[in-house]
Amino acid sequence: MLSPFLNRFVNVCDQFTHFLGKLIAWFTLLIVFLTFSIVVLRYGFNLGWIAMQESVLYFHGTVFMLGAAYTLKHDGHVRVDIFYQKFSVKQKALVNLIGSVCLLLPVCGFIFFISIDYVLLSWQIMESSKEPGGLPLVYLNKSLIFALVATLTLQGLAEIARNLLQLLKPTEAK
Repeated sequence: MLSPFLNRFVNVCDQFTHFLGKLIAWFTLLIVFLTFSIVVLRYGFNLGWIAMQESVLYFHGTVFMLGAAYTLKHDGHVRVDIFYQKFSVKQKALVNLIGSVCLLLPVCGFIFFISIDYVLLSWQIMESSKEPGGLPLVYLNKSLIFALVATLTLQGLAEIARNLLQLLKPTEAK
């Protein structure tokens, strides 16, 4: 009875994360284009704009903050797998479940908790770049912390559900 709900939840979360990851991947191409343009304009034409340089940093931050959930979905985060690689599928599911519940979700909660004042103050003062000609969007950039927490928590819950499904699956006889 719980299984169809968990399967649906995992599929919806995975689809959202996959879509977001593919969308964010295009930002890396934009970063390359902007960086190339900055270099050509600076050294070829002696032109430069702080806002253009800051936009590279904003896109870079967006790729990392919103790409974390996609990386989690594809098991791309760093893992010390001295023992893990030799575990059975159910043992891996148990380790992943414990890791998600005891490490991932608490860390997401901690990041959210410690960043509330930081982000809200930035919104309160509508923080902008300290550089003349810089982007007036620092508060939006800082809001990516909340987006990181939201997407990583959502994908973390999907991973918990996926591992629960794996653990609840009947063991096949050999």
